Amino acid sequence: MAIKEKVDAVIVGMGWTGAILAKELTDAGLKVVALERGADRDTYPDFVYPKVNDELAGSVHRKYLQSLSKETLTIRHNLSQVAVPYRQMGSFKPGDGVGGAGTHWSGCHFRALPEDLNLRSNYESRYGKGFIPKEMTIQDFPVTYEELEPHFDHFEQVCGTSGQAGIINGQPIAGGNPFEGSRSRHFPLAANPDYLGGKAFAKAAKEFGYHPYPIPAANASAAYKNPYGCQLGPCNFCGFCSDYGCLNYSKASPNACILPVLRQRSNFELRPNSQVLKVNLDSDRRKATGVTYLDASGHEQVQPADLVILAAFSYLNVHLMLLSGIGKPYDPLTGEGVVGKNYTYQNLTRMTLFFDKSVQGNPFIGIGGAGQVIDDFNGNQIDNARLGYLGGSVLWARQPGSGPVRGISLPPGSPKWGSAWKKAAQDSFRHQFYWEVQGANMAYQDCYLDLDPTYKDAYGRPLLRMTFDWKENEIKANQYMVGKLEEMARSLNPLAITADAKKPGEHYNTTRYQSTHTCGGAIMGDNPKTSAVNRYLQSWDVSNVFVMGACAFPQNNGYNPTGMVGALAYWSAKAIREQYLKSPGPLVHA
Repeated sequence: MAIKEKVDAVIVGMGWTGAILAKELTDAGLKVVALERGADRDTYPDFVYPKVNDELAGSVHRKYLQSLSKETLTIRHNLSQVAVPYRQMGSFKPGDGVGGAGTHWSGCHFRALPEDLNLRSNYESRYGKGFIPKEMTIQDFPVTYEELEPHFDHFEQVCGTSGQAGIINGQPIAGGNPFEGSRSRHFPLAANPDYLGGKAFAKAAKEFGYHPYPIPAANASAAYKNPYGCQLGPCNFCGFCSDYGCLNYSKASPNACILPVLRQRSNFELRPNSQVLKVNLDSDRRKATGVTYLDASGHEQVQPADLVILAAFSYLNVHLMLLSGIGKPYDPLTGEGVVGKNYTYQNLTRMTLFFDKSVQGNPFIGIGGAGQVIDDFNGNQIDNARLGYLGGSVLWARQPGSGPVRGISLPPGSPKWGSAWKKAAQDSFRHQFYWEVQGANMAYQDCYLDLDPTYKDAYGRPLLRMTFDWKENEIKANQYMVGKLEEMARSLNPLAITADAKKPGEHYNTTRYQSTHTCGGAIMGDNPKTSAVNRYLQSWDVSNVFVMGACAFPQNNGYNPTGMVGALAYWSAKAIREQYLKSPGPLVHA
């Protein structure tokens, strides 16, 4: 074992949050080392055309995703089952390499609604404390929309997000989301051009009295230079967003938007192919002294540091906390403990609409995050007491691009193989588009993360175990929202529709992709007895450890989490720079 020279801060993971914290801390003059378990990746040479446009490599062999052969997790539906390893990418896709999941995301870039951040108290004030089921462990975020607004805004400016504002400084703006929290200014870029499915969605939504607006997308609609001097080019609708890095410097990513600055700094060092094994603690286990990791040659190294930032993929942060003894592990039987608590996901169903040959859907083109969306069934726009479930949903039309390897959707009753299948594919492929319901996922006492008692990873550590299943609340919400989406779809008179709303008693299916929006497990709060980190994402138990990402969400809302993840990272970085560095120690006293 070799011991490296001590640095001011070590960052575990170089995705969005790792890049944000590296930029902010090096701005403050700190010497920063970033450890990324995967390879160093950048637009050139890794995502160049035509190299990156390889569906077999990207969508089948999962070139840009975590290798499950070395490190995975086990999954079960309830406490009585034995969890089994997640062996093939299915339900979610953790990233790998510099940029992390920020390289292969689609680009949907939402802010949270103000009421998403005080979810529990909002429901209690609207419907009474008895409205929330006992087994539902939802909590308020310990930070408000107003506090986060400057950081939502800054992250949008860094990403060159394309969109249409709905409310600026309290004033409604035509064409935007009338239900959003007030913004301090417009998006940096105008909304992307719409495609046929988005236009049809907007038309149907307006006929039903809903309020469609362009999806905020971190896919540049025009040439753009961000506040860091990084240049983005306009999206060329290549259809290779999801699963792929962007060949055109058009999709915001840590690689394109932040790392060009970091790579030039003498007080920043990036060490790819570095697998962090644990956070090292001092004898009283109240202070981190650095991390232990395996370098690119497989040799064990110790990196001492005054500050440790956990910025890996959401559940991997939780895994490191459990392995390192940071915080008390959560016990679902007693409800005590905090690390691993409130694991949540996203409640999503896709609907495909098929038309005759007069409708040119052309799904092979696409913009990852662009399209049309409505919030009429999200946040305080719905009467949850009348509907009988908690949580909101967005309904949207997107077209990130599809191809023959990623899958060809066929109308119901189509042949499964042979020349008849080919004929059905030829007749339908260019004449379809898809819409989706994406809903919130409430937190429950028996949905959590812990260490598996049986399985170990390639490094001899216990795997992380996920205990999660759909509850009646999420099934009921999904059924209602799919019904609303189908009403809109049928108004367009398609030849056929495919959509599978969740059925009563249906279990979580790990083999079918839904989203990579895994949340919770190291949740933020105002009480160390019910949360793992405080309002600044600082560990309650080890004050020089800060934990980034969606693992801090007490529950998940109807939106994609990346906008919130970025805003919280900037919020935490501001507290570190302006408070912690001046007086190291707890920023919030219980």
